[in-house]
This record gives sequence, C-alpha cells and structure tokens, in this order.
Amino acid sequence: MTISARPIQIGIDFGTTNSVIVIARPDRTIQTISFPTPDGGSSETCPTLLALWQEMEGGRRLLQRAVGAYAVEAHLDDPSETRLIMSMKSYLAQSSFRETQVFSQRLSLENLIATFLRELMALTDITPAECHVTVGRPVHFVGENADNALGEARLRAAFKQAGFADVSVMMEPEAAGWRFMQRLDRPATVLVGDFGGGTSDFSIMRFDPASNQQAQPLGHTGVGLAGDQFDFRIIDNVVAPYLGRDCTFRIMGGEPLPVPIEWYHSLARWHRLFLMRTPRILNEIADVARTASEPEKLKSLIELIREQHGQELYNAVSATKRALSSAESAELSFSQPGLDIKTTVSRADFDRWIAPDIAKLGEGIDQALRQASLAPEQIDRVFLTGGTSFVPAVRQLFTSRFGEDRVELGGEFVSVAEGLALASV
Repeated sequence: MTISARPIQIGIDFGTTNSVIVIARPDRTIQTISFPTPDGGSSETCPTLLALWQEMEGGRRLLQRAVGAYAVEAHLDDPSETRLIMSMKSYLAQSSFRETQVFSQRLSLENLIATFLRELMALTDITPAECHVTVGRPVHFVGENADNALGEARLRAAFKQAGFADVSVMMEPEAAGWRFMQRLDRPATVLVGDFGGGTSDFSIMRFDPASNQQAQPLGHTGVGLAGDQFDFRIIDNVVAPYLGRDCTFRIMGGEPLPVPIEWYHSLARWHRLFLMRTPRILNEIADVARTASEPEKLKSLIELIREQHGQELYNAVSATKRALSSAESAELSFSQPGLDIKTTVSRADFDRWIAPDIAKLGEGIDQALRQASLAPEQIDRVFLTGGTSFVPAVRQLFTSRFGEDRVELGGEFVSVAEGLALASV
C-alpha cells in the first residue's frame, strides 16, 4: 500500500504591493521564504509585479516573464517593449476588468495572477501541486462597486490555474490575529488592523490560548483604501501640477477650458495608466497641448505615458511616503526626459491631504466595534500590521481611541502570511 506524502502547509499573502510565502511545519514552527534579488541578496517580500516581453526563439516570438525585483529590472532594460503589471489584486472584485491585451494575446486577470504565482513559486523549491495553501483575502475588496464574492472566486481560480490543487481562503486580519495570538498568555479581546496596498481591514476577535477553539470572530469590516490611496494623494498634490493638471486650453480661440481631469485620475493605477497608452488618447493630449497655457507640461504627461515611466514615478512617491513616517519632511525626486522634479513634501501637508482617508479608516474601526457590540475600552489589545501602519496619522487614529499602551505594531510585512500558515496546521 502506498501512503501519500503529507502536503506542504503554506500561507500566501498575495498582496497589492508585496507578496509573502510562509511554510508551517507539523510542530507549528514556521519559516518565511526568502526570495533572491538581482543584486545577489534576498528578501522576505516579493513585489507583486509581473513583467512580460517577447523574445525570438526558433523563428517565433515567445512570451517571457519575470516577477518582483526581476520584473523591475526587465522593465528598465527595455521600457518600451516590456509590459509591467502591478496592483493586480485591486481588480479582482471589479467585474468591468475581465481581460487585457498583452502583445498579440488577450489575457484574463486570473491568467495574469496565475502567471505571477507560477513565477513566484519557481523562485522557491516548492511545487504548487504538493501544497495545501491558505490564501488571504481582504474583508472588502478595493473599489466602490466591489463584488466580494467575485473577488474571492477569481482569487481561487487564479491559484487553481497556477497549479495549487488544495486552496483555502481566510480573511487577512483574522490571519494577522492568529499570528498575534502567539504573544498572548491569557484570554484577550483584540482589534487587528491590517493595512495593505489597496485595502484596510479591521477584525475584532476573542483569543484564548488555552481553548481548543482559540479564536472567536466578533466583528469585522474593511475599507477600500490604504497605501495606494496615500500614494495617489502625493501624486495628485505634488506631481500632477507638473504634468499640466492645472493648465487651460482653448477650442477655436474660445474661452479657456480646464484640461480633462480624468487623465490625472489615472496616474495612480497601473491598468488605467497603461490604457492611456493608445494613439487616440495620446493624440487627444497632443491636441490639447497645442493651445494649452503650459504646453510643455502636457508634453511631459505624454512622455510619462508613452515611454512607461510610471514605475519610476511610483517608486519615487513611495520612497517619499516612507520617509515621512519618521521625518517631518522628505524630498520627492523624479525625472524623465524634459522633466525634473525635486521638491520637499512636509508631513503636515501629507497629513492634510490624507485627512479624508483617515476619517474613512476611523469609520471602519467604529463599524467593527458596532458589529462586535463593544466599546473602545472593552478592547484589551490592538495589533496593527502592514506597511501603512507606519504612517504617523494612522497610528494616531488608534492611540487616540484606545490609548498608547494598548497599541502594538509588529511583523508589518509578514504577519498575515505567518498567520495564514499557522491557521492551516
């Protein structure tokens, strides 16, 4: 009689910005996978980026792929011939985005995510078919008209296409709570705030380390904004004016008109920005530039879109946001042919720009408390995870409600994946 091998238990945090893989052993010890980087180093997080390009082999054009830092490297080697895809998770619950054309192929969102996952696993020694994988999902997927059931179904389908035969799905803040529970030595009611690139999720759970059940969900909610939205606030307030957002133009010598604002709403979303790279839209911008009050700025917008400088812009903006987490001001530096931006961004201005977003996060916290029928003083511990938890205004939101002594940060980039892995054992 043949006894099948025990499947490898792994947790995968497929994130908007970064992805993490953690292995859980039968004794409940865990190991976070390190991914190689082009500089010879390694990282516990892999940027959720997919680069696609074509190369001639045997007289045929074959599609080539790279993920993470290698995707960035491939894109920078040949920006005009490489399709760089980011923020894929943000479109899972958007029924309006089904597929996109990549060179001569039409690929669904599930195809793109599955391709990323296969290449991600190729960086490890793990075969997807040999795994039981627990995957995280946000409480509410990003987007005003997000269909959460569609988002989870497409997430499952993408993992199946990638070769995972056994897929479970768990709410991301609950997974982070499982990880936080390892710190507890007595029962506690815990509010977990999980801040990703596209969503912010809040779960309230009752943990009892000595109980068989261990975790009892009491309430949860999600808000469809987080790190990407904060990046957009910087782009909108600092970068967009350099690209002509505040310009006017004239039609047949008439009164000055504002340039179309929708061009600038697309700057913070990879899919929308790529869709602007069509002859029709580029010609529309060029037509407006001919009578614009500052035509050079609109020419810079054309350069950004046509030559795909978006990734360099996103990197510059993210670096500024990170610096503002520990400094009162930071320099934003971005350049492309014909445009050189070097300007100082103050934390006070940044806090003012994101104030409407912070208010929405506060509403999410209040909704989770109402679901759990709890007052703030009945929360024993608060655990914040995800890169956006570093933003001082986000931390202040929690300390003002629950007190400095109850708020903890930790494992900002790996705690969700660690909890997913632990929950699978």
